[in-house]
Amino acid sequence: MAGDDLFSGAAGERLAARAPLAARLRPRTLDDIVGQRHLIGPGAPLRVLIEADRLTSAILWGPPGTGKTTLASVVATATAKAFVPLSAVTAGVKDVREVVEGARRALGEQGRGTILFLDEVHRFNRSQQDALLPSVEDGLLVLIGATTEHPFFEVNAPLLSRSTLWRLEPLDADELGVVVARGLAAEGASAEPAAVDALVGLADGDARAVLSTLEVALALAGGRPVTPDDVARARHTRLQHYGESDHYDQVSAFIKSVRGSDPDAGLYWLARMLASGEDARFLARRLVILASEDVGEADPMALVVADAAARAVEFVGLPEARLALAQAVVHLACAPKSNRVTVALDRAQADVVGAPRGDVPDHLRDAHYRGASSLGHGAGYAYPHDHPEGRVVQAYRPEHVTGHRYYEPSQRGHEAVLAERLRRWREDDTGAGADPGPA
Repeated sequence: MAGDDLFSGAAGERLAARAPLAARLRPRTLDDIVGQRHLIGPGAPLRVLIEADRLTSAILWGPPGTGKTTLASVVATATAKAFVPLSAVTAGVKDVREVVEGARRALGEQGRGTILFLDEVHRFNRSQQDALLPSVEDGLLVLIGATTEHPFFEVNAPLLSRSTLWRLEPLDADELGVVVARGLAAEGASAEPAAVDALVGLADGDARAVLSTLEVALALAGGRPVTPDDVARARHTRLQHYGESDHYDQVSAFIKSVRGSDPDAGLYWLARMLASGEDARFLARRLVILASEDVGEADPMALVVADAAARAVEFVGLPEARLALAQAVVHLACAPKSNRVTVALDRAQADVVGAPRGDVPDHLRDAHYRGASSLGHGAGYAYPHDHPEGRVVQAYRPEHVTGHRYYEPSQRGHEAVLAERLRRWREDDTGAGADPGPA
């Protein structure tokens, strides 16, 4: 047995020495953690709770490499409670039940509480999360869940309501610089200032990513100071985190940029989402919707361009179809904007839902089947093409909604032409005795 312990200890030391740089530099205390001053700075709320060992169930939410697991490891060393780590990637309901039973024994036999740290808590499905609820609710377990995904999308509402939500922010450039300096010191190495800037610029606020890239760059440098070229080769393919919350936030930014007539911002978000693996067909569908919702008749070609881009995605596929999407983004962003079609449809739908159901006027009813004429269908219908201007003033709606005006064109782009045309028509209709509707 002693021999086994000796060999186990030696293996552990060797594994620790060979561990990735990010693992070797994992902070051991709150003061060692870089970033998150709003949570763990002097007097900050999370720091006070941890140091007093009064942390209640919590969800640590933030992008990768912001310190969620590190915070949990610090809690493990600071608490008098039993600390049980699980990963939702590999654990199941059986594992949770074993933790609950262990917590019950620890409380009954030793009067000792239990903290369950559940990494990647969003990987637990609804039923697995529900299995935690009774123990969290009665205080048998203090749950610390870590997630990169938006908890309001991925964590059950009852579980979330029983937990405090702590949001971790990406590290800023100065904080990442501190992390790089620690990595260089740990490896007894150096780097050119431009290389440090490149490392920080590529990290997206992710401390683990910056250390992983530094480790590869150090190997490429082979003992000399790390250069920007070493960093570029180490991070040749930039991987981007793109979870469900990122999806919704970035799509929102994308649509709002195009709606706001900023083609450069629209292209930026398009490029970023494509680089993150977003479905090009989804982006194309969003552009088709925007073409009608936010451009409408101010530029009738907008829908044609957006539809053509969507067809190109299906016909050509990526990566080439990204050019068609980019063209649609530029066209829609630069187009005059009008939501008057959207407003008009909303008004019409309000009448459909809120007003009594009206019958189709007899002169508009289908008169093509045998016996229709005997019912009066089509009688009195005036065929527009028989008239010089190609339009006829006649009732086209049920009587109770006749005169309700839905579409009011703006003075932007092509819609100004439509506004003038409708103004003239309505004046003519008034002169002919028709009800033009409210002004």
